[in-house]
Amino acid sequence: MGRERGTIVRDLASTLDHVRTADGRRLRVECSGDPRGRPVFLLHGMPGSRVGPRPRPMYLYQRGVLLISYDRPGYGGSDRRPGRRVVDVVQDVAAVADALGMERFAVVGRSGGAPHALACAAGLPDRVTRAAALVALAPRDAEGLDWFAGMAPSNIDEFSTAAAAPEQFEARLIPRSDSIRADPARLLEELRKEMTEDDWKIVSDSGVRSMLLRNYWEALRTSPYGWIDDAFALTEPWGFDPACIQAPVLLWHGARDAFSPPSHSSWLAERIPRATSVIEPSAAHFAALRVLPEVLRWALDTSADEEPPFRREWSGGVPQTASGSRSR
Repeated sequence: MGRERGTIVRDLASTLDHVRTADGRRLRVECSGDPRGRPVFLLHGMPGSRVGPRPRPMYLYQRGVLLISYDRPGYGGSDRRPGRRVVDVVQDVAAVADALGMERFAVVGRSGGAPHALACAAGLPDRVTRAAALVALAPRDAEGLDWFAGMAPSNIDEFSTAAAAPEQFEARLIPRSDSIRADPARLLEELRKEMTEDDWKIVSDSGVRSMLLRNYWEALRTSPYGWIDDAFALTEPWGFDPACIQAPVLLWHGARDAFSPPSHSSWLAERIPRATSVIEPSAAHFAALRVLPEVLRWALDTSADEEPPFRREWSGGVPQTASGSRSR
């Protein structure tokens, strides 16, 4: 009976567009790929939304993947949760998984979504099978890490203001969000001066650019508070210790990333017991979009081998353990 009910509930993946949390908040949800496929959550960046860049639905369907994304509170169609911490994502992901009848699933997060993916691995140890964190940030209070070293000036200004002067940060971001909502291309133009040539080529691709612009518009469609609350959450204590994560974790980073410096992933790799760190020498921040299909394949791998042959999957990638040696 349990399996039959689970199949019926999973069929909702074709039509489900929102979930209500235990405290009554609405979370806007989007599923793509095979409704009865292997489930993986994709947690978007900052600013971002459930419609952010991902492989085409047919690609996912042909590989038996059900990709679930949702707007974090305050973004798009999801109600705001003032004062949320990174760890609070655990309750929301569990609510969506329960609504879809999913007992176990993988989680992938990119950029601002990466710490949230790690939170799910820490907070749902019996449900998260694998977690991948792409171009991740480390906790702001990470011991021994110079958090701002190698970071682009725009991000230094944004995060330092959010931490030290939250009211000033909010007052600045509200009109900026309004202008980006009116013309989402403004955000890419703002970031262009700090992008590498490779990153600019990636975001200039017509398909990627279209997904990014739609993503930014939807993220800010109803309010700027998803972005505001993300910045606060990422610069305050996360509410969990990454060292407690027991599931296999993939940390992918471009060595030339200035928006999320690769030293952050290195710090996390030294502390997460079953982490594999891949640093791609020539890549930067937006290259995480390019490797997402291979990351999804790793996340849903059910073989006993926890460390796949990255050298065959990512040309130029250097898989590392916490000590910096090549992957076992």
